[in-house]
Amino acid sequence: MKISKLSNTVSLKRELESGNEEQLKTVRKVLADVRENGDEAVRKYTEMWDGVKLTDFRVTEEEIDEAFNNFDPQLKQDLEEAAANIRYYHEAQKREDYKLPLENGSYLAQRIIPLDSVGLYVPGGSAAYPSSVLMNVIPAQVAGVKRIVITSPCGKDGKLPPAVLVSAKILGVNEIYKVGGAQAIAALAYGTESIAPVDKITGPGNIFVALAKREVFGEVAIDMIAGPSEICIIADDTAYPDEIAADLLSQAEHDRLACAVLITTSEKLAEAVSQQVEEQLKQLPREDIARPSIENFGHIYIAENMDQAIEAANSLAPEHLEIVTENAEEVGEQIRHAGAIFLGRYSSEPVGDYFAGTNHVLPTNSTARFASGLNVDDFIKKTSVVYYTEKTWEENAPKIARLARMEGLEAHARAVESRGWSKGEQ
Repeated sequence: MKISKLSNTVSLKRELESGNEEQLKTVRKVLADVRENGDEAVRKYTEMWDGVKLTDFRVTEEEIDEAFNNFDPQLKQDLEEAAANIRYYHEAQKREDYKLPLENGSYLAQRIIPLDSVGLYVPGGSAAYPSSVLMNVIPAQVAGVKRIVITSPCGKDGKLPPAVLVSAKILGVNEIYKVGGAQAIAALAYGTESIAPVDKITGPGNIFVALAKREVFGEVAIDMIAGPSEICIIADDTAYPDEIAADLLSQAEHDRLACAVLITTSEKLAEAVSQQVEEQLKQLPREDIARPSIENFGHIYIAENMDQAIEAANSLAPEHLEIVTENAEEVGEQIRHAGAIFLGRYSSEPVGDYFAGTNHVLPTNSTARFASGLNVDDFIKKTSVVYYTEKTWEENAPKIARLARMEGLEAHARAVESRGWSKGEQ
């Protein structure tokens, strides 16, 4: 990996693929086609891009049961335990209605209302992602969403990975469709003969999925436009080079555009990690993906001190931030911007990806400056309630009318004054 001194002017943010005009044109064509022609268009694009001709999109109960009954019992138990951990963490995020009493029996209130329906996109391609099922479904269930739909691209055999189906069954979700790509996003947003529309779409995907989500935003809600994965590690000379290198590669193997950065106060560690990365890359099954990521977006920065390292990490606002230092918790308290923070030697990033219970759907490309990871709040909406008694109205109507007229909105003022005393009833 490239090694350099960390300066105040260095930019840790890299340019990410945001879709070219040709890709955007393709996505818009697909969206329009599905909106107009429904199932027929979805079927056409699924055959064109996934190489499979589907009669029915929905996964049958028999397919789900077959996957569940034939699945490795130990892996099934691991998924169930991971699901319990994720549910435990997200249960603490639940909000409650509240009512604020005012004088004379009036009150203000807020109601927490779950969304009616959500569509959860689970990526396919070179790997199966049962963890994405758990991370998207569980906060929606905790929020109280009644209809949860999963879509995911199928293989050429017309089936979804067993691990995806098993995860769905563990969570009690059975509305699952073998559809991926921009056509799946269009179906969820607009609805087709086979797939009823939803209110919100969550989950990561390739550039066509990301662009499609961006295009349908407003018709439906979306969680975020997630870019390639990122990891930043702050480490000092107490860290082990082989472990730091392994953690950097854990994200580099996701995507050729993934970003892996080490910020360290130790020159010795920097050199050792660089050597370890190269040695471990040669043994990595996904070297063809991880190597371009490391060569193009990987970097080791040597900081003058821990304060400079912390400042740089906050500037980066990474998706994942590991802190492997002597006083990891103390350093962590100074972090303002990160999608998720992992403290200490034994809290490597995959712990959060799969098992600890925190959500792994996180903001990328420095958007952690203002955005949060997927959580229960993403699956609710807040409705305000106003109840004024006659007495409260009487005391405040003149003030409200004056404020309305100050803004030149006479009808607003008259709407308030149309009650009670303005008609000589008091």
